[in-house]
Amino acid sequence: MIDMVGIGPFVVLPLVMKSVGGPHFLLAWALGALISIIDALVWSELGAAFPQAGGSYQFLKISYGDQKWGKLLSFLYVWQTLIQAPLVVASGAIGFAQYASYLYPLDEITRRIVSGTVVLLVIALLYRRIDSIGRISVLLWLCVLGTMGWLIVGGLMHGTESIGTLLSDAWTSAEAVSPTVLAASIGVASVKTIYCYLGYYNICHLGGEIQKPERNIPLSMFLSVIGIAVLYGLLNLSVASVLPFEQAANSPFIVSTMVEALYGSGAARFATLLVLVVAFSSLFAVLLGYSRVPYAAATDGQFFNIFAKLHPTREFPHVSLLFLGGLAFVFSLLFKLANIITAILAMRVVIQFIGQAVGLLLLHRRRTAAGEPAVHFPFRMPLYPLPVVLVIVVWAYIFYSTGPTYMLSGITVTALGTLAYLLVARTRKWWPFR
Repeated sequence: MIDMVGIGPFVVLPLVMKSVGGPHFLLAWALGALISIIDALVWSELGAAFPQAGGSYQFLKISYGDQKWGKLLSFLYVWQTLIQAPLVVASGAIGFAQYASYLYPLDEITRRIVSGTVVLLVIALLYRRIDSIGRISVLLWLCVLGTMGWLIVGGLMHGTESIGTLLSDAWTSAEAVSPTVLAASIGVASVKTIYCYLGYYNICHLGGEIQKPERNIPLSMFLSVIGIAVLYGLLNLSVASVLPFEQAANSPFIVSTMVEALYGSGAARFATLLVLVVAFSSLFAVLLGYSRVPYAAATDGQFFNIFAKLHPTREFPHVSLLFLGGLAFVFSLLFKLANIITAILAMRVVIQFIGQAVGLLLLHRRRTAAGEPAVHFPFRMPLYPLPVVLVIVVWAYIFYSTGPTYMLSGITVTALGTLAYLLVARTRKWWPFR
């Protein structure tokens, strides 16, 4: 769960408030949790059945057939990972620099230098064997729990508004808006909130290294989503109970502003330091997971061979780590946070989330057509196939809510990846040239 509790809720909450424009912003956070739980059902069935390094890369290849469409879709997923994974890391680094400017005012150039430096430090810490990384992760996770607990308890105990009043205001505000406007505003806001929940499935990227995957992969995802939903919900209520809506919606460092209102500037500076630790912790875990995706595809012979190289003495995929980290460094210097968040969703939705949900339907259909279980699913979702169909519809709506510009950017990346695949396939005599 460490990879989920990152800088996201601390920088996204004001963006969500602005998107919705009223106290019913809480509905967008609740919708994000619901979508994540339903989507985790899809990931749980696939992750428990195919616990292999690479996550979605393996799921797409197996679901669609590793000699035909599965070869193309798995290639496209890894292709997109080369771009969207560095975007995820860059977004956290930019958020880190944004909060750092509360401690010491930074101009735009200095802020970009800070975000780039953070990425380089994460790469340096990950440039080692997996066993030592585990010890670092435990230490960072303790910092995460302490920070979130302090912020939530402090806000709820000393805020001026009660939880009941906040929830009542959110419901009244939602009722005052027409259903069409409410659906549109929450759809746009959900693009931001979903960004904060993403990460519950990162355990699937390390599936080959998980003990008892049929139990631990689903359990890890549901505990993560539920735990994060509770933490985010309480954090949102805590902030809303302390700060007026307009002040919260326009604060670039909303947690620091909340703590300053409660305890003064000294405590706010300490809280900012803790937020920076949380942000750094999430970057550490995210880059670790994603660095295994191109490596898994390359060792499988389905991607560029250079990514299959291991460090000669420390035995980790150093080329994959350096490439993703290096691109994240560049992105952290070039882009703005709000643009990166939307681009991440637009790039992921079609191939990864919708693609593998459809793939799960194909796997179940293959079981029925064969007359006997061709694929064993240790975990089975309730009410199948309703959750799968629902998650496909919801992800399609979120893709639409990103807007024409980002939809086009996602389609463009997919088109370029298809072209790259066809060039490689023609050289290596893959489908459809074989």
